[in-house]
Amino acid sequence: MGGSGKYKVILVDDEPIILRSLQAAIGWEELGLEVAGTARNGEAALKLIEAHAPDIVISDIRMPGMDGIALMKEVLAGGPKRIFIVISGYGEFEYAREALRQGAFDYLLKPIDHEELTGMLERAAAQLDARMENERLLHSAKALSVMARERLFAEWIEGNDRPLGHMQWMENSELEQEYVMAVVQLDRYLRLNEQWMMDEKRLWLFAIRNILEEWSLQHGALTMFPFHSGEWILLFPSRGQADAAALGHDLISQIKKYAKLGCSVGLSRPCTGIRQLSAAYQSATRALYRRFYSEREGVFADEEGQQSEARPSDLKYPRQLESVLAESVRTLDLQRMEAAFDDLKRYIERHAAAKDAAERLLVEIAVVLYRQLEYASVLADWPLDGLIQALHEAEHLQEAIDLLKKAFAGQMEESMKSQTKEDARSLIEKAKLYMMNHYHKDLGIEEVAEVAGLSISHFCTLFKQATGYTFLEYLTECRMEKAKYMLKHTSVKVYQIAPMVGYQDPKYFTQVFKKATGRTPSKFREESSYSV
Repeated sequence: MGGSGKYKVILVDDEPIILRSLQAAIGWEELGLEVAGTARNGEAALKLIEAHAPDIVISDIRMPGMDGIALMKEVLAGGPKRIFIVISGYGEFEYAREALRQGAFDYLLKPIDHEELTGMLERAAAQLDARMENERLLHSAKALSVMARERLFAEWIEGNDRPLGHMQWMENSELEQEYVMAVVQLDRYLRLNEQWMMDEKRLWLFAIRNILEEWSLQHGALTMFPFHSGEWILLFPSRGQADAAALGHDLISQIKKYAKLGCSVGLSRPCTGIRQLSAAYQSATRALYRRFYSEREGVFADEEGQQSEARPSDLKYPRQLESVLAESVRTLDLQRMEAAFDDLKRYIERHAAAKDAAERLLVEIAVVLYRQLEYASVLADWPLDGLIQALHEAEHLQEAIDLLKKAFAGQMEESMKSQTKEDARSLIEKAKLYMMNHYHKDLGIEEVAEVAGLSISHFCTLFKQATGYTFLEYLTECRMEKAKYMLKHTSVKVYQIAPMVGYQDPKYFTQVFKKATGRTPSKFREESSYSV
């Protein structure tokens, strides 16, 4: 059927007048048909049929070169569902009967009765409609069958072992031989789920399902279907642990290549029968717990002798480690804090705790340390719930530990910077006070830096940051203010004032004063209404 929704027709006859008559006399549009092309011999007709893939071919029997019978055999061999109508003369009835034996839909005798042909085309279109409806129903039935089977598998995996009933055939077919379950989980699915819009999420999950379905067909998987969000289940015949692991790595590679997403695969121990689906799922997900202790995606198999998941009660709260961490945070000891977190990681690993149990422990530790910073009044604008959400989304233990280290180190460093600023301010205030008390002496930067307990270069940097002046600018400003006060409020001679504010040379004092105020000391006193 063409893009317009009409069935396509090819007309073949070696007489141009008959082709023109057929095109003009038949109400193709009303019949829901369209003439896709015409040909005057069998060879040209084959090219048209290859190009247009028609639903109906109407052809004369007697033509030069390839006749209508040979053309029909070629056409029906390439598309047995096509409808072929033959046209023959009165003297060629045996040919027409042979065409019917070979699969022709019907035949017409020349001269062509257009009404008869119209009725024949109506029946042909009705037959094509019926075929399309049957195919649609068959496709729907197959889809329902697949959905029913997937639902049944899901129920057995979840432990709902209802009687198989009319689906008992599955127990005695693909699952009667030993099989392995592979559980495919997308890495960072919680984070992806938050980032994706609803339509975007549907597209991604549809794309991944297509990748897995194609992979399943290529590798002989028994079935493949989505289970939980971000999780798919595949069953395939047991071929040994090494082969299963290789298949798992290939799965990861395909999803990374075509969907650009990371995933991990858990492999169950070999199982037999539909009633072991739940055990197979538990086995595969138990293997996937080890993803929490791996710093990258991978294939994890449930092997004999492997330590099972620790119960939450098995992971006791490490009071001593909490105490060390709390003290290190309280005293702003970064190195000790990081070492204690490394000890906490090793503690969790030794107990082989499942992710949810380890997560609860890490959240408790985070809350305790947060309170330590809160009590010390050194918290910056940092919501605790953001850290807890990040811990929940962490794919593996090392990522979670790194999150805690980074979060608390950031707060501790901010606190240390704040304290450093406070200490620097007090040191500069101490230096300024010393300068105010000793400005009249031959005061040098070395002396003041030593009083502050700083190196000369560090003192210069901090002094400039705190006051906006260099050491010499601030000392000069201090001396000039004292000189102006004495000029305004006393009658002390200028040459006597000079050494009193740190200048042994009165001329030099005058130069500095004029540069600072724009006036000589005498002029400044005169303008201040005091006589020398």
